[in-house]
Amino acid sequence: MATLTDHPVTRRWPPADPGVLQLYSLPTPNGMKVGIMLEECGLAYEGHRLSFGDNDQTTPEFLALNPNNKIPAILDPDGPGGQPLALFESGAILLYLAEKSGQFLSQDPAERWHTIQWVMWQMGGIGPMFGQLGFFHKFAGKEIEDTRPHERYRAESERLLKVLDDRLDGRDWIMDDYSIADIATAPWVRTLRDFYGAADIVGWDALRHVPGWLDRFLDRPGVKRGMTVPAES
Repeated sequence: MATLTDHPVTRRWPPADPGVLQLYSLPTPNGMKVGIMLEECGLAYEGHRLSFGDNDQTTPEFLALNPNNKIPAILDPDGPGGQPLALFESGAILLYLAEKSGQFLSQDPAERWHTIQWVMWQMGGIGPMFGQLGFFHKFAGKEIEDTRPHERYRAESERLLKVLDDRLDGRDWIMDDYSIADIATAPWVRTLRDFYGAADIVGWDALRHVPGWLDRFLDRPGVKRGMTVPAES
């Protein structure tokens, strides 16, 4: 791929400005992570909103960018060595954008790895568990008579929230400063509470620190802008 426009995805979603980073996404919890990060760090980008209803994620053009047919994904014309870089998986994209912008990921080696540790915690725990609980609590899972799957994901979601609550004891943010650990985690916590409507079954009212942390996150101007990225056409 010599230039950005050589990539098949640009045939379906032509860039208005091939010189800036291209984002292919929706404002789901994982999609919000990257929209928020781009707004927070100030990198120039162009957003392309996919439609699950039209199965955009399964088209050959998008699969050429992300063979796992999930959002978000990016195409950066100015990647390593000045060459275009295609990238998927929200956690990997956050790390890449943090390095590219020099923001929200400490250069101190220990602090850096501890931040990455919490990003991986979100990717491996918060996202999958909250997503499964949302399915069983709000969507088609209600039709399943066996209550064990719902309880399994409810209990694990409650446990993960307690882990986060303990981490935030005496802290404004997951790390000493606002970081990609917060950007990775908060959209899923908001979704669990506000979209899935599961606060009352995961012990939300017993949490001492998570609600305030989430409010601080949602009050940030860059977060407010990024939560709607990409904009509807």
